[in-house]
Amino acid sequence: MIKKSNVTYNSTTFKLEGRGIKEKETRVKDLAGYFLDTVAYQQLDPETVMYRVEYQDNDLVEGTLGGLYYGITHLYPGVVGKEYFLTKGHFHAKRDTGEYYFGLQGKGLLMMTENGETCLEEVIPGSVHYIPGNTAHRLINIGTEILSVSACWQTESGHDYAPPEEMFPQRVLQDQSGNVSIKTNS
Repeated sequence: MIKKSNVTYNSTTFKLEGRGIKEKETRVKDLAGYFLDTVAYQQLDPETVMYRVEYQDNDLVEGTLGGLYYGITHLYPGVVGKEYFLTKGHFHAKRDTGEYYFGLQGKGLLMMTENGETCLEEVIPGSVHYIPGNTAHRLINIGTEILSVSACWQTESGHDYAPPEEMFPQRVLQDQSGNVSIKTNS
């Protein structure tokens, strides 16, 4: 017998469809302390969705050995002051586990920090990114449309949301000409 997949990827809407898909939204109020310009941050509607994550967990609980999760992050475009919208970012709770990202739509950056050294990779449709273990990582939307990025990670990886200043020593800002600039935290 040939069985159909429970989940499909819709390449027109950049969304997962089918059974068992879970969704999580991160709103402005969930990102207090993440942006440099606190005045601009406080002027935003706290209920505004900054990004959504949809994922299929294969009915596995986090921490299960040997399993995989698959998901898509949809990060909206915008700036807080001059700083581009971003995801919280995290280490994996099981620090030595890696992850893959795959660009679906939009234009962004993948910020990765390991041992205080930061690397930025351009995320565009079709780009593939390997995130090694022991690396804090986050997405930053530097474009004008939604940045959608798929990810595959181990069920035992977990998430460690350390304070952002401990994970990411740099910020990505929009300069006066509308171009991307990098600022080191002081």
